[in-house]
Amino acid sequence: MLKKILIVLVILILLAVVAFAFAAKSMKPDKDQVLTFLKEHPETTAIKLVRNGDQLVGHNLTKVMPLASTVKIVIAIEYAEQAAEGTLDPDENIPLAELEQYYAANTDGGAHPSWLKHIKDKVSDDAISIREIAKGMILFSSNANTEWLCDKLGLDKINARLASMDVANHTEIYNIVSALYVGKELFPGIAGADLETKLKALSTEDYIAATARIHEKLKTESDYRNEVGELGMNIQRIWSDRLPAATVEDYVHIMTLINSRTFFSPETQTYLDEVMEFLLENPQNREWLEHTGMKGGSTAFVLTKALYATDKKGNKTELAYFMDDLNFFQNMKLQASMNAFELAILSDKEYLTTVAEALK
Repeated sequence: MLKKILIVLVILILLAVVAFAFAAKSMKPDKDQVLTFLKEHPETTAIKLVRNGDQLVGHNLTKVMPLASTVKIVIAIEYAEQAAEGTLDPDENIPLAELEQYYAANTDGGAHPSWLKHIKDKVSDDAISIREIAKGMILFSSNANTEWLCDKLGLDKINARLASMDVANHTEIYNIVSALYVGKELFPGIAGADLETKLKALSTEDYIAATARIHEKLKTESDYRNEVGELGMNIQRIWSDRLPAATVEDYVHIMTLINSRTFFSPETQTYLDEVMEFLLENPQNREWLEHTGMKGGSTAFVLTKALYATDKKGNKTELAYFMDDLNFFQNMKLQASMNAFELAILSDKEYLTTVAEALK
């Protein structure tokens, strides 16, 4: 009997080792994993790739899809515009407590705590500059910083900025941290399938109106913000599906405006570069890139990315690709390989041709 138990244990250990080895291999960066996924899932993905003004890849160009944190590019643009106009002082120091009003613990993958560690040497009297808040929104993807900036800049002005850039298909930008509390706010005491049904039945107008009310509560009611409410996977899916959305066509258009360096005023471009072009802080990147900026976004179901680059040879690239309806394993595997995919597109002319042919 003992011998049989030992044999079973050995088999289970071997299976676990094999499974771990397979998972580790799958999580290794591999540019072709992203390319294969885009090719094999045409219904739930979209991509547009432009090199020197020529569209090399265009799939589901007008499919409106949830953006997740990629939407923060638009907020960064509004920040840069207001800083350039002088209606906002980027060096104004803001108490960290104001940002904490919009921090929902354990909902951002550790982004906000990581940012706080990063800027600890720049904090003075428990306050930090607006320019650092904007940089933390992009580099660390702090949702708390994002919601604070939406309040400071004005959601009406952020949404009007879309029109000024001639962005055609973007849905309304609203407070995405506040959206986490909608179930608790509108349907207290209701949970599970009943809550899911009620949230799905909400009109877009009622949903966004609720986020506006919640945003004001987060400013003053600490007890309210400490308890988000039910966030099971079905509820998270509704939150994810209702996030601000747009098309890859829209975001390549925005990337092209930034990369052209002629659409925005020189003052705006300077503030925008400071926020968006964090990759150029690496000396190795400065050896072959003149300009580059990017922002990605993720939920449990969504991965998105928009980027622009101008290399030292003058080649300009704009890329946006969105993926939805992902399972956990797909999400993790793709996240591990997105940077490799993008780097190959920017630096390997042969791979650029491979992508264009594969996704024709």
